[in-house]
Amino acid sequence: MEFASEKTVRNLASTNPGAARIFESFGIDYCCGGERSLGQACSAAKVSVQEVVDALEKSRAEESDRDWQEASLAELIAHIVQKHHTYVRNEIPRLIALIAKVAKVHGQNHTELEKLEASFKVLAEELALHLLKEERMLFPYIIQLESATTCGGRPAPASFGTVQNPVRMMIMEHDSAGDLLHKMREITNDYMAPEDGCTNYKMLYQALPEFEADLHQHIHLENDILFLRAIELETQAA
Repeated sequence: MEFASEKTVRNLASTNPGAARIFESFGIDYCCGGERSLGQACSAAKVSVQEVVDALEKSRAEESDRDWQEASLAELIAHIVQKHHTYVRNEIPRLIALIAKVAKVHGQNHTELEKLEASFKVLAEELALHLLKEERMLFPYIIQLESATTCGGRPAPASFGTVQNPVRMMIMEHDSAGDLLHKMREITNDYMAPEDGCTNYKMLYQALPEFEADLHQHIHLENDILFLRAIELETQAA
């Protein structure tokens, strides 16, 4: 068993960034109670060790190697929403709370935390609106466009004209998110936790790069695959 029940929850959380989120979902204290073994922590939280181990192993599973250039656009959109949009919505409140907790304890000695907190809040607000635009306007049109084209028909006219208009806006918003991620890396010195940082501080500086990596993959699927294929499909259907 990779996640042996004898390992401490602090060690597991430190070496597996996704573990902190899983521990929180099970009510396991990995900070103040971090020296307990996984078995002891599960017992205290009244949860099954195997259930927690299964969740940890699932979080470490490698990304599917499916070729999204070959999948239907509807399948790609479902993947983006279910995997990446859900991840963003789940992580944002957790990270906002974690940043606030760390800033409250360490903010006096590490003034960069105030800048980090402000930048992440801007990113969170932008992403919340961005996801809604995609799910309520752009994605339904792309699905309808693909469906109509597959059946040999013509798609219904969109209120925004060509799909290139919302795509252009989404790419601009992706660029803005990328700029904020870059700014956050500069503020945190590439997420290098200070020597006096507590476990929560270190967990934060592991979770933020994980959030960044997921967002990079998310943007790649949209900018480099979904949007290009949707524009090509619309052009062919014209």
